[in-house]
Amino acid sequence: MNIDIVLDVKTMLGEGPLWDVDQQRLYWIDTLGQRIFRVTADGRELRSWLVPAPIGSMALTRDASAAIVALASGVHTIDFATGEASLITHPEEGLATNRLNDGKVDRRGRFVFGSMDTSEADRSGRLYSLAPDMTLSVLDDKLICSNGPCWSPDDDVFYFSDTWSGEIWAYDYDITMGKVSNRRSFASIETSPVGGYDGSTVDSEGFLWNALVYDGKIVRFAPDGTVDRVIDMPVKKVTSVMFGGPELDVLYVTTMARPPLPRFPEDPIQAGSLYAITGLGVVGVPEPRFGGDPAR
Repeated sequence: MNIDIVLDVKTMLGEGPLWDVDQQRLYWIDTLGQRIFRVTADGRELRSWLVPAPIGSMALTRDASAAIVALASGVHTIDFATGEASLITHPEEGLATNRLNDGKVDRRGRFVFGSMDTSEADRSGRLYSLAPDMTLSVLDDKLICSNGPCWSPDDDVFYFSDTWSGEIWAYDYDITMGKVSNRRSFASIETSPVGGYDGSTVDSEGFLWNALVYDGKIVRFAPDGTVDRVIDMPVKKVTSVMFGGPELDVLYVTTMARPPLPRFPEDPIQAGSLYAITGLGVVGVPEPRFGGDPAR
């Protein structure tokens, strides 16, 4: 196994790695730097787009000409050709201390994303689902910091975490209706003074990989929630993970250069870099694109 820096771009809060199989490109975001980045598997051909507010997550549209983005100012589209942002919906317009956070697309094209309290203290966050017909629904609520949405390969289980609960939850998932039920604890930890569960992805064997933010570890969980593997990273502030590369066998890891609150620890100079872990002997699954047409 090797851990290498792909690019040292010093993202203030790197998040949301997204490998697009068709384009063979990796996207990721800088939440506080308000940017979307894109590179080849080995870090070449860097492109970036500025967005008008802090960004929590993104998904590509069907033709990849635009992104659906969860911004502090609502869900928007970002046109990659012009950089123009267009509002779709703002479900938390009246909540001044909240912003939208982590999100992914299910295999029916729904964008599932959560929100968070920016002080990471109040339970004012929700979990949302934006359907291809632009219908918005609430899947869960009373959350502090929404993170790590992903699905089992058979679509029967939805995984999600509220970082400061110390738990990753599993839900029964109705892929036809896009509904969740039967929330239960999948994995739990005694959170350190600063550490907790952050971004997740699921591999082709149905194992869940999670970034333990501020603890500097990547953990692989078996489908029954037991710990299968732990990887120590060279930085503490790891934020999210995603398999990519031509064979889907590279685990990309985003990190942050600047902690969002004073209580969080600093890191060495490599903080904010994009990392790649190779030699794991595991492959991921392709990530879907958003199934709707935001322009209609």
